[in-house]
Amino acid sequence: MPSRPCLAVCLAVLAVVLSGVGTPARAMICMETSMTSDEVVDTINKQTSCEGAMKVFRDCQSGASGDVELGAAVERKCEADFMPGLNTAQQQAYKREMRVCDQKYRNKSGTMYVSFAAFCRAEVARRHSQRALKAAGQKAR
Repeated sequence: MPSRPCLAVCLAVLAVVLSGVGTPARAMICMETSMTSDEVVDTINKQTSCEGAMKVFRDCQSGASGDVELGAAVERKCEADFMPGLNTAQQQAYKREMRVCDQKYRNKSGTMYVSFAAFCRAEVARRHSQRALKAAGQKAR
């Protein structure tokens, strides 16, 4: 039978572990509001432009792996401005730029590098959106 101090420590550890089970999604302060990651993604999706989506991403970033989901939402928003008009060569060039972002931080440890890659990818999509809007004679909003 374990000694009493060990039993107390084991029970304390078990209590801490079990206290995390079933907890709701973590909230973050974003745009002066407490939001979950899903709510931030919804906010990004509701933006009327790539620029607006990128602004929400910057305002709501966590600097960790949670930024991947937010960055992906920005990519989708920005890609709507240019993907339909890309030919095969342009699509390949875009994908190559995205791979550069993925490879740039792949050998780094720490979740902040995952965030850096997500921002890099979002910036690539944003640049492509700006170019497409400029070519179409529209101003980035």
